Amino acid sequence: MLISLSRKPVTYVGYTNNLKRRITLHNMSKGAKFTRGRKWKLIYKEKHGSKKEAISREYYIKNNRTLRNKIKNENLNIATL
Repeated sequence: MLISLSRKPVTYVGYTNNLKRRITLHNMSKGAKFTRGRKWKLIYKEKHGSKKEAISREYYIKNNRTLRNKIKNENLNIATL
């Protein structure tokens, strides 16, 4: 999960097999359309054994707003310590 470095932060959930490259592309406005024009910081990641598992988990997190907010809030509190 990425969070935008802006006054009103938003989160982005996606999957990749090269995390550093993906974040760099997002920060260069060359990633997903939603991420363009914003600077991003990684706040949460999971590793899965297959692409199918990763896509399934991505879909679950994207569509479960309660879980997404819980992950965001827990990791923001850790990042500010």
